[in-house]
Amino acid sequence: MNGGLLVAGTTSDAGKSVVTAGICRWLVRQGVKVAPFKAQNMSLNSFVTREGAEIGRAQAMQAQACRIEPTALMNPVLLKPGGEQSSQVVLLGRPVGEMSARGYHGGRQQRLLGTVLDCLAELRGQYDAVICEGAGSPAEINLRRTDIVNMGIARGARLPVLVVGDIDRGGVFASFFGTLALLSPEDQELVAGFLVNKFRGDVSLLEPGLDMLKGLTGRPAYGVLPFRHGLGIDEEDGLRVSLRGAVRESAVAPPLGADVLRVAVCAIPLMSNFTDVDALAAEPGVVVRFVDRPEELADADLVVVPGTRGTVRALRWLRERGLADALARRAAEHRPVLGICGGFQILGEHIEDDVESRAGDVPGLGLLPVRVRFAREKTLTRPTGRALDEPVEGYEIHHGVAEVTGGEAFLDGCRVGQTWGTHWHGSLESDGFRRAFLREVAAAAGRRFVPAPDTSFAALREEQLDRLGDLIEQHADTDALWRLIESGAPQGLPFIPPGAPA
Repeated sequence: MNGGLLVAGTTSDAGKSVVTAGICRWLVRQGVKVAPFKAQNMSLNSFVTREGAEIGRAQAMQAQACRIEPTALMNPVLLKPGGEQSSQVVLLGRPVGEMSARGYHGGRQQRLLGTVLDCLAELRGQYDAVICEGAGSPAEINLRRTDIVNMGIARGARLPVLVVGDIDRGGVFASFFGTLALLSPEDQELVAGFLVNKFRGDVSLLEPGLDMLKGLTGRPAYGVLPFRHGLGIDEEDGLRVSLRGAVRESAVAPPLGADVLRVAVCAIPLMSNFTDVDALAAEPGVVVRFVDRPEELADADLVVVPGTRGTVRALRWLRERGLADALARRAAEHRPVLGICGGFQILGEHIEDDVESRAGDVPGLGLLPVRVRFAREKTLTRPTGRALDEPVEGYEIHHGVAEVTGGEAFLDGCRVGQTWGTHWHGSLESDGFRRAFLREVAAAAGRRFVPAPDTSFAALREEQLDRLGDLIEQHADTDALWRLIESGAPQGLPFIPPGAPA
């Protein structure tokens, strides 16, 4: 078997990442050696592979669904927005420069088609099947000429295409039909059918519409996936953080102690890797919320300043909104504050940035004895260590180089009183360390909170991926899906006018 499939969507957030992960987990449970692939990802949530390459977190989680290690081949192009009109371009896991949207779509993107096709071909040589995820919609007619992630990659690799639509938003039939009807004949011949996502209610009421859609397009629905809370994997962007959503929206064990623990996360601009707080929200009795006003910090037991792709911009935003003063008051009162990556840099004394913002010398909040200088070379590592007498693993993604001049050592950063700072993303996923940290926070906050002794973040993630696999196995036409992956799109699919404009 040397199969493949492109999971496209009628819109952004239609469920492509979730469906791709679900298909991957279903296949691997059938004994298929499978890998995920996304030619181009735009996200501030990224991950570091074992070889030191930066890729989108969604592809890292899809690799986990496949029970394999993620590699740069699975996401050869990553775009990390740094402003309204520019992004850092990460190619094969390494940053190669900043580029405007006009410059990227004006020529650079199309030149990368050969690179992404080579990566896909290499993966297909190593695995029985590769499940590819598209981006946005394949019917974005203004971008089709330079497309390398939707029909561009489907045409280049002759992949069958499954179009996913979110029926919970409404208008799914029009979205399916319109998406198909705006593609060229050559693109349409690869679109095999549709998959309805997030359906609530009686499927029998939907079936007449699916029959009419097949009559109109000559293409079947490959399944109707029911709406399930908390099934998202690590998001590309937005605030629907995966396990946090699962904990908030499903039945969770009550706290072991008498009190809950309240965590406020500052929703700073260009927030990155906010999935760090998923592990906190997975704990029974921990309530996580995102905030943007100083009064929202008042009742928080812990405030987290997360990572950002714009440290100086986020620092200015905190000052403008009064959050900087609120953080300073918390530190003076020995109330817990945790800064991660860009948030750690913000808590320091001084920032020298001639790389990211080009703002030069900027004073930080002065809550930690740290001076930060931005280097042109990006740090991409997977460190391990110990903190609070517990083993810790994490990953680092940053240009800022921190010089720690005092305080108590903490995960290559430092701690002063109840103000903590580190460049390590993902450290809170280490169960023993997370529990020890929460005990410290609860004691400092005066809360009678007790962390659960048996919460395993890794097990929760595995359980979630299995639920995605179950969703495909139970609600998709897996026999038809298997034929599609193995044999490609059926021959003789009808053309639906008007097609793509000239």
